[in-house]
Amino acid sequence: MMIVFIAVSVVVVVSLLRWLGGQGHGLPPHGPLTKTPLDILKERFARGEIDKEEFEERRRLLGD
Repeated sequence: MMIVFIAVSVVVVVSLLRWLGGQGHGLPPHGPLTKTPLDILKERFARGEIDKEEFEERRRLLGD
């Protein structure tokens, strides 16, 4: 009977911790929920995926 009580206690504690700690999951850790095309372009430039010339051309095409 003692084992059943311990098992139930563990399940309750684990469930409570998961419920309390699970609040807000699925959201990005910071920043806006959606990124603008310009934000994505700036990130790609910062990571070195595109050079300055390509960045400026695409920024011009975006109208900024």
